[in-house]
Amino acid sequence: MDEGTEIINALMSPEAAADPYPLYRRARELGPAVPVWDDMLLATDYATVHQLLRDPKFGVPAREHHEAFEPTFAEHSSLVTISNSILWTNAPHHARVRSLIASVFTARRIALLAPAVEAAVARMLDELAELGAGGTPVDFMDTFAFRLPVGVICELLGVPEQDRYRFRALATDLTVALEVLAGSEELAAADEATEELRGYFAELAAQRRAHPREDLVSALVQVVDGAEQRLSDEELLANLVLLLVAGFETTTNLLGNGLDLVFRHPWTLDGLRTGRIAPASFTEEVLRYESPVQLTTRVPLAAGLSVAGVPVPEKGGLFLLLGGANRDGARYVDPDVFDPLRTDSQPLSFGGGVHYCLGAQLAKLEATTALPALLNRFPTLARAGEPVRRARLVLRGFESFPLLLAG
Repeated sequence: MDEGTEIINALMSPEAAADPYPLYRRARELGPAVPVWDDMLLATDYATVHQLLRDPKFGVPAREHHEAFEPTFAEHSSLVTISNSILWTNAPHHARVRSLIASVFTARRIALLAPAVEAAVARMLDELAELGAGGTPVDFMDTFAFRLPVGVICELLGVPEQDRYRFRALATDLTVALEVLAGSEELAAADEATEELRGYFAELAAQRRAHPREDLVSALVQVVDGAEQRLSDEELLANLVLLLVAGFETTTNLLGNGLDLVFRHPWTLDGLRTGRIAPASFTEEVLRYESPVQLTTRVPLAAGLSVAGVPVPEKGGLFLLLGGANRDGARYVDPDVFDPLRTDSQPLSFGGGVHYCLGAQLAKLEATTALPALLNRFPTLARAGEPVRRARLVLRGFESFPLLLAG
């Protein structure tokens, strides 16, 4: 077995979830493009990953690519639904649908959310204080890191508050479909979660069709029902599922990773509380140092392509190691040092090019608001035990994070 294949196999093991970075370093030492298995390459360094994210000759693996690898693809509603969303489509389909979603999911709409996010953070910190009163341990992931972003994206979409509790388990099950090699039992759970979410959004869309409101579901339903019908019913459902799951999964991981780094680097506590460390700079460094999305995939859209002199298999593709690129010593001074005073970071955690994450601005808004507020509200915050990481390669975050609010 060649060394590149050894590395990708090791990355997919549960043991690598604790610390994949030595494996990323080994991959970079082999070169910017490393053959693995029989039909894939690893893109290992910042310059190569940055280029591939923006190169129109490469795209995301659309339905036809997945069907070539997974003969039972069409039997899995999770895979089919994701392939009908902007996450797994290329031009011209991707450009049409993304522009329609972006027309209602605007930067201005997100910026106007800042007061609402601040209010939601304050309210949830009050609730957290009640749960942790008298030294009772609380799970940060369950009580805050999940609830804040799911509340914000559901408010945008127009999901009633009483329905939001159900989404964490569904999202956890569904996102397994994004992993490099998901098992049959995991895909079955992902399919079940997908069907429940599709049914929920079909019903919500019908309600908004009859009684529109000032929310994203109403706005997108109007696009479906418009004279030009620029969005199909299937595209509507697939992208509503994507907006919900992507709208909080990455942010939940960002919040958990950020808090973990505060505890691992206690000097940042005073820096954030006094303002010496800007919340925006801290968030950028968290994104670089512990990217909530560690890997993404690209496939060639033309024949005869190569990367760094290595031919790209025409029926294969590339794994872009985002987490490894963000630790590349050719791009960053002391890449394995967590330094929130770093300037010109520009991590690749949210992708790039036409597939740059639509929710990046929202995730950063929530993180820059929530973490400083948490640390200021509970000055003696302490861990109540070891946090438990999820055994995932693509999405890096915590399953649980026990806290004592008064250490």
